[in-house]
Amino acid sequence: MDIREMVASITKEILQSMNQEKKKQAPRVLYVFCDSQAHEAFTDHFIHLKNNGVCHDILFLDGETSSWLGMHKIECGGAGKIITADEYAPAPLEVSKDYVGIVIPELDLDNAARIATGLKGTIKAEIVFSALVTGKFVIAGSDVPGIKRADRRTLQTLTLTPAYEKLFQRHVQELGELGIEFAPQKRLAERVVSKLKAQLQKDEVKTDQPALTALDEAEAVFSGKLLTADWIRSQPQLRNTTLLVKKGAIVSPLAHDSMRERGIKVSYLGKG
Repeated sequence: MDIREMVASITKEILQSMNQEKKKQAPRVLYVFCDSQAHEAFTDHFIHLKNNGVCHDILFLDGETSSWLGMHKIECGGAGKIITADEYAPAPLEVSKDYVGIVIPELDLDNAARIATGLKGTIKAEIVFSALVTGKFVIAGSDVPGIKRADRRTLQTLTLTPAYEKLFQRHVQELGELGIEFAPQKRLAERVVSKLKAQLQKDEVKTDQPALTALDEAEAVFSGKLLTADWIRSQPQLRNTTLLVKKGAIVSPLAHDSMRERGIKVSYLGKG
């Protein structure tokens, strides 16, 4: 192996290790609250998430078309017109990219109608739309009155009229068909943890390591593009055998050392 191949293999091994470390980072969910005070009743939720290895961020709505995520103000001016308040603030449609799921403790009639009919134009509607389209989970509170906190304060009423309530429940049913899950507000954090644990179990069954195909007791085939020492260590059954590697695959120097210790020989497929 010349110096260029060696540098390339070492670099790829380092990058692969960095990607593996990135994958090990704790999952992160986003809580979307109506205003800067609505989160105070959810302190226990955040403790439960932290104790189960789940990180969270909080987004505070500052009206229907603007919100605060950390120090950045996010704004949307309606469907097809998105404005970022500063160069570092993501557009509403981009917010869900950094999270495994979105939690909306309180959903109102207006946003429920928008989401159910595929309309955007509000922060909640656009975040939920982007999350559903990109395959992220969305969990909303089920025991909510369907009327915004600001409207309750302004109108001094806590509930919708029977007709509006019926309309709201119809939209809730439609949202369920779109993939949004509903749970009691006090159980939202528990639902998040249970979903992530279920997903983790699925991921443990599915391995992202390159496949190893056993031909007979004397040979096995490596199907990946980069053979690393970590992969060799993950295959304890490989000893005193020949490992067939596809033409063009790179074997790192550390992998060579690991195979030498186990008496593994490398043979390249496709080479004369």
